[in-house]
Amino acid sequence: MIDLSHPENRMHYVTNFQDLVSTPFSGEINAICWIRELKGDFFEIVQKAELNGNITEIGAAELSALPLSEQGQLARENILNDLKALKAHGALPSLNVIKYYDRDDTYPFFPADVYSFHVDRSPIPTDTFLCTYYGESSEILPNSQAEKKVLIPEIRDELKRLYHGAEEGFESFLSEHFFDLHYQAKPGARTISLGLGHLWRLAVDHPESQVSPCIHRAPIEKSGQNRLLMIC
Repeated sequence: MIDLSHPENRMHYVTNFQDLVSTPFSGEINAICWIRELKGDFFEIVQKAELNGNITEIGAAELSALPLSEQGQLARENILNDLKALKAHGALPSLNVIKYYDRDDTYPFFPADVYSFHVDRSPIPTDTFLCTYYGESSEILPNSQAEKKVLIPEIRDELKRLYHGAEEGFESFLSEHFFDLHYQAKPGARTISLGLGHLWRLAVDHPESQVSPCIHRAPIEKSGQNRLLMIC
């Protein structure tokens, strides 16, 4: 359930795909949502897809070949329409069944996996699109309720102990290892669930961006419940 009245809301809501892709980010708005109530049995697709690991990508041809009930076919039609629209827009969407993502335990004081609040970065202008069709949904953290981890003194000190180069190269070290993409929620922060069936467009850190990138993370999956996620 999306809380439209949240005082820290940095999101804009639209009712169709064209507005989703054409509405510019501005001011503090760095997430745009096409709110929808999709019909169909998306769980049936999760059940009948042939899984091959903790993350399985399902291509359009494979999705089209699945033997589905009437409700499953309705869910499939919704997904195929999303994939077609995003490809026509120039995006490269991927439909995945996710058991879990790999955890990063390289540095115990600084997990840098997708379960950590983070932003996406690109060398060229682009956006992140995503939709959770089944399972736990992704979450957003308002920028005002987050701290960049590399600016937290105790974490920064730990990172400096890892770094063995010249002082002037430290910031480049943080960027090269993607440490600077991760955030920590401030005390009392309130995350926002992206819900099921809604198609989101999130601002990315790129050279021409006019807004702060959107801070988000993958949810912890419920035991035994796979997610069905489209992302690009």
